[in-house]
Amino acid sequence: MKGSPLHIDFEKLWKEGMHNWHGEMPERMIDDALEEAFWSQSMQKKSYRQTDAHTKPIYEKMRKHIPENATCLEIGPGWGNYTFPLREDAEKLTLVDGSESVLQYLQQYFVEDEGVQYVHAKWEDAEVEKHDVVIGVNCYYRIYEMNEALLKMNRLAKKRVIIGLTTGPIQPHYVVLDQQFGYQIKYPRRDYIGIVNMLYQLGIYADCEMLPLERTYRYASYEALYTAQSKKILNDTFQIDDVKAALAGFITEENGEIIYRHKFYAAIISWEPVKR
Repeated sequence: MKGSPLHIDFEKLWKEGMHNWHGEMPERMIDDALEEAFWSQSMQKKSYRQTDAHTKPIYEKMRKHIPENATCLEIGPGWGNYTFPLREDAEKLTLVDGSESVLQYLQQYFVEDEGVQYVHAKWEDAEVEKHDVVIGVNCYYRIYEMNEALLKMNRLAKKRVIIGLTTGPIQPHYVVLDQQFGYQIKYPRRDYIGIVNMLYQLGIYADCEMLPLERTYRYASYEALYTAQSKKILNDTFQIDDVKAALAGFITEENGEIIYRHKFYAAIISWEPVKR
């Protein structure tokens, strides 16, 4: 932060944001076995090459930053939302993940592909060589020493660093529950702007592009809707009629299903590596 005109420790704010609304560090943030169990269960639920629909436009935005025939390193690939299209564009792809289940899941799709390498390690601990592009999307939630993680990305990229994060706004009915009914809501405690600010204080002036997206939630019953869309209420008790009233203006019925469309954004942060 030396020389930064902003006298705010954005990494400290990031660390504080890792704690829950009771000031405690969630178990998954510190318990590697629990995190591994989460990913193991998640991989078992996936069908063949199953990815999230909203990832396609995000990758298309990121793609313009990836040189032709580049070597790419992906941090935290998960179930391959960006891994599969990256492999089509990259000459060589290295996947770094702290979950053995994640890497085993992805290996089945690249059995005879010598251009894909796997590193089982947290990004903070991974020993990897430089690549043309270092990329990571929605993979920073367990990283505590964020400044060092960002500097490592900068240090190991030859041509470009790309960070992707899906962001808000929160589903609009929660704003209604907050402002009209007085409920406490689990608003996001960390966001893309924190990373932009940390980079700024590290002397890295990154580009940031916002991509508008829409997610569609589908429910077979109103009971399922109310259960799913009340999970971010912090209060110990709440009135279901309040939830119904807050949701009323945002839902429709289509072909026997209850539909809730939520507009949100993805932030694509990128920069050319800065020599330090």
